[in-house]
Amino acid sequence: MHPVAEEDADVTEQTDAGAVAAGPGGVEFLAARDLLLNTREDYAAARDAFRWPRPAEFNWALDWFDTIAGRQDRTALWIVESDGSERKFSFGELSRRSNQVANWLRGLGVARGDRLILMLGNQVELWETILAAMKLGAVIIPATPLLGPADLRDRVDRGAAKHVVTTSAHAPKFADVPGDYTRIAVGGADGWHAYADSAAAAETFEPDGPTSAADPLLLYFTSGTTAKPKLVEHTHVSYPVGHLSTMYWIGLEPGDVHLNISSPGWAKHAWSNVFAPWNAEATVFIHNYERFDATALLGEMQRCGVTSFCAPPTVWRMLIQADLTALRTPPRKVLGAGEPLNPEVIEQVRRAWGVTIRDGFGQTETSVQVANTPGQELKPGSMGRALPGFEVALIDPATGAEAEEGEICLRLDPRPVGLMTGYADDAERNAEVLRGGYYHTGDVGSRDADGYITYVGRTDDVFKASDYRISPFELESVLLEHEAVAEAAVVPSPDPIRLAVPKAYVVLAAGWEPGEATALAILRFAREHLAPYKRIRRLEFTELPKTISGKIRRVELRTREEEIHAEPSPAGEYREEDFPDLKS
Repeated sequence: MHPVAEEDADVTEQTDAGAVAAGPGGVEFLAARDLLLNTREDYAAARDAFRWPRPAEFNWALDWFDTIAGRQDRTALWIVESDGSERKFSFGELSRRSNQVANWLRGLGVARGDRLILMLGNQVELWETILAAMKLGAVIIPATPLLGPADLRDRVDRGAAKHVVTTSAHAPKFADVPGDYTRIAVGGADGWHAYADSAAAAETFEPDGPTSAADPLLLYFTSGTTAKPKLVEHTHVSYPVGHLSTMYWIGLEPGDVHLNISSPGWAKHAWSNVFAPWNAEATVFIHNYERFDATALLGEMQRCGVTSFCAPPTVWRMLIQADLTALRTPPRKVLGAGEPLNPEVIEQVRRAWGVTIRDGFGQTETSVQVANTPGQELKPGSMGRALPGFEVALIDPATGAEAEEGEICLRLDPRPVGLMTGYADDAERNAEVLRGGYYHTGDVGSRDADGYITYVGRTDDVFKASDYRISPFELESVLLEHEAVAEAAVVPSPDPIRLAVPKAYVVLAAGWEPGEATALAILRFAREHLAPYKRIRRLEFTELPKTISGKIRRVELRTREEEIHAEPSPAGEYREEDFPDLKS
């Protein structure tokens, strides 16, 4: 149990008493939420009993957040800055401030259905505006502050944005972004409305009417590893209610202090820095930093009593290069998301903290679909089983039939609440991903007799070498077990005999130098740990191309391979045949 177990003992009674004011949608949501809390370590019971709430009308900010703010005043948001300063905000404070911001935005012309670009960092104004826009019925277009003018023009144009909220530091990026949109700056900027003026607005808010559950709430521009960003549309239930599955995966409870390392603008930030923790009445904990410092992060986790921690693989790989034992009281709930975690990372954390990182699989298009949930048997390499509310099928791309290995798909009868409405203004793409009674994820997995699913790779990343199917993720996992390898990406490299052979692009760990000796050590290690047909036969040391959200763009590496192998011996590439010490 977490440290606030006694305080939480009366949560159910308080919740039942306070939920009446939330309306039917809030009551239905509460019942589903409490069922998952009460079965958080009993997967079978949760799968059997859980049914998605499907209210006709629902506004999470009004019907849920404001309701819990009215009956308890725990810390909702805790922000620690890089200089050590910190601020805490209670549910009540955020409820009142979001009311003020909603009233002020309404006065500036923000109306139901308007699209609003929200480009802020991890600062309280971000959460205030999310809640305020939701109360107004505006559609939020989340945007990372890393975006440049070209990306912003695309969002204003294709997103049909009528309003923009950003900081004074980023306001100049919009100078070359045409459009008749309301400009609002935190910190103020010439020609922009000052966000600080919202403090003079009334602290009570009256909505202009009920919010239909089917009304759009979020419009995400996906990062895209292969193509131009898609516009993913979510409603007032698909993310707020859909992330009950994410709450269940993490195992969040009232009073938890949850740290999720994710940048604003991406779906994972909404998953674990808004909806999942506040569905559970937990605290969102933020540690801001100018440059990632594993030691400093571990120190703040210890000082502030973080009980739940989620990070992408890149962060986990940096953390295991630090002294994990410096965190004397590690969180009991540790998660990995964004891309599958490699077994070596999981084992190092287990040795240091005595807990196992639990994988979860989802997309911008969905909440968590498949995961290792609390209290369940964990199988090495598996990302777990289908979450309550999701029916997962593996579809053989060649036959369209269900199989033991195939594309990970969601059955649409019944349609899970935690699934997007679709891609905005893209009927052709929607028809493609929603064909045959399934939602097609584009990811491949295999399932064992107990229902555990193991990730194989993206459908466009899996390739054939000598007629064998190769999963890049499997090979990358082996490479990461070598002490010299910090990151790796495996792609097919054209070969006149085998059609293609596996090639690894490697980022070296600190203390290792690129060169023949290191290449030989890694190739020998791969030879000893992989079946002959899976062997890494070519290797190159380089930085990996990534999306702005940190996912490896293997499509760029595949394209590069086609280009460089127009020549017989590309510079910088090491091959098995270059080393007589390696037997053929």
